[in-house]
Order: sequence, then C-alpha cells, then structure tokens
Amino acid sequence: MKAIIPAAGLGTRLRPHTFSAPKPLLEVAGKPILAHILDELVSLDADEVTFIVHYFGDAIEKWVRDNYKFKANFIDQKEMRGLGHAISLAKPIHKDHESVLIILGDTIFSANLAPVLKLKENAIAVKEVDDPRRFGIVELKGDVVTRLIEKPENPPTNLAIVGIYHIAQPALLFDCLDYNINNNVTTRGEFQLTDALQRMLDRGAPFRTFGINGWFDCGKPETMLETNRALLEKSPSSKQKDFFEQRYPGSLIKPPVFIAKSAIVKDSIIGPYVSISEDANVEGSIVRNSIVGKSAQVQDMLLENSLIGDNAKVEDNYLQLNVGDSSIIKIE
Repeated sequence: MKAIIPAAGLGTRLRPHTFSAPKPLLEVAGKPILAHILDELVSLDADEVTFIVHYFGDAIEKWVRDNYKFKANFIDQKEMRGLGHAISLAKPIHKDHESVLIILGDTIFSANLAPVLKLKENAIAVKEVDDPRRFGIVELKGDVVTRLIEKPENPPTNLAIVGIYHIAQPALLFDCLDYNINNNVTTRGEFQLTDALQRMLDRGAPFRTFGINGWFDCGKPETMLETNRALLEKSPSSKQKDFFEQRYPGSLIKPPVFIAKSAIVKDSIIGPYVSISEDANVEGSIVRNSIVGKSAQVQDMLLENSLIGDNAKVEDNYLQLNVGDSSIIKIE
C-alpha cells in the first residue's frame, strides 16, 4: 500500500508550541500526532509513504527514519500554495501506481480502512459536522458522490471531508492537479485538493464515501486536549489504576492517564485525562485534563485544561496555561 501525507504547514494556531517543533511531532496521548497516523498505516502493511514537508522538515524526516522501516520519501514544499499543490509534488513517485491513500498530517483517525483499500473506485472519508463551512463538503446521490465543494459559505449538506482519501486513479488525479495549477484554478487563493477531485468527477471518475469510527482534530490547543481525552479513553493501558498506584506511591492517579516511564511524579494528584511525557517532573501538584511535555517541570501547581511545552517550568499557582517549549513561568 502506498500513501501520501502532507505535513508542511506552519501550525500557526498551535503557537507557541510550533515555534520549536512541527505540528505533526507534537505529542498527544503519549506519542506524536504523526505516530498515531503511521501506526495505523503500518497495520495496513504500508510499504511506501511520501511525506510533503517544509517547516521543520528535517526533524520530521529524522523522526520517521528513526522509528519506521517502510520506504519513506520526503519532498520539500518550498511555497505554501495549498493542499492541491502539496499533493501534486508527489506525482513523480505515485502517478503510475494502481492506487494511493492520502491522509492529512494532522488527522488522527480510527477506521477499518482494509475494505476501502480494495475498492476499484475512489473513496473519501466523511463525517457529519455541526459547522460544515470550515470543511470541504460532499453532495451524494445514494452513496455516490455527485459534487465536492471547498469550504462553502452556504453548505448544501453537513457531510464534511475529513482528510482521508483513497485514490484509485492516481494518474487522473495528477492530471487534474496539473490542469488547475497550469490554469490558476484556485479557491481562497490556493490550489485545493477538493477542486482537483471535483475535476475528476467532471471527467467521469466514480467516487464513493466511507464513514470513520473516530476523527480527532489537533489544530488548536483546545482540540488537542479534546483529542488527548478521547484517545486516553480508548486506550486500555491508560486505565490501569493499580499499576499506576504501585509505580507512583504517595500520589493519587485518576485514570485514564498516560505517564511515560522516565517521568517523575511525586506527591501529586494526576488525572483524569492527563498525558505526561518523557523525563517530565511533576511534584506537589494537581493536574487534570492537560498535556505535559518532555522534560517539563510542574511544581506546586493546580493545573487544568493546559498544554505545557517541552522543557517548560511552571510552579506555585492555580492556572490554565498554554506554555511553549523552554518557557519558565513562576507566579509570585
């Protein structure tokens, strides 16, 4: 199985955390966003994955090569011209393949994709949403796609495209992307993948939709915390209360939580819905619904609904915080 993962974005809505790391490598529920995606692909026997990168592209490449054995290609998207442009850069690698799976680099999902990969038609993952104006949307006749629209002002349906695409005709997709780029066909000033898929439809390519069990957004601090909560709920290892109490005597652990083996937790109440990364140190604190980064220090805090970056230090108060890497916060 072949896949393309666009992961070149700046992650501006997750600043200050993305000042020092790319969004795909930010951790949620104990591992990077990208690891959640790639572990799903490994379970599907992916043998080649192409990453479209730019911002911290070298860090993404090193992390992938250090942790996965499949063939990995890396292409630098030097200009941010939209998702369609990003995918078009993979043409030399994937245009002659029988099919390719496209997954956005910040789309954590839970779905059985094995049947989808056997389809002879193109297929798009969709989910009903409350505000479809933020997404590309699909119109259907039965289970057949009749129209695709990128972020419409007046959406005709609430079926949102959620960032997983099975392309059964890669050569046609790349032809349609080339046409849009060569003829400057843009939406909101960018070359959109949705517009290229619509051109495929116009040229007679069949499209179906498929549902997914879970779709988790990591685009903003609040959605990162929601995703952390949902993933911890799904993980059996996050609920081993007796195990946590034996490992951290003197602390009260309220599952579900993730605590890295190298983290230190003393005299604290942790959870529910807390992830604590490698080499973090939490002492004398109450922490709930939060993510604590690698080598961060949390001391004498009551912390809730917070993201604490790698190497950050916070102490002495009750707060809701969004603290970037290597910050020091001390409340007098």
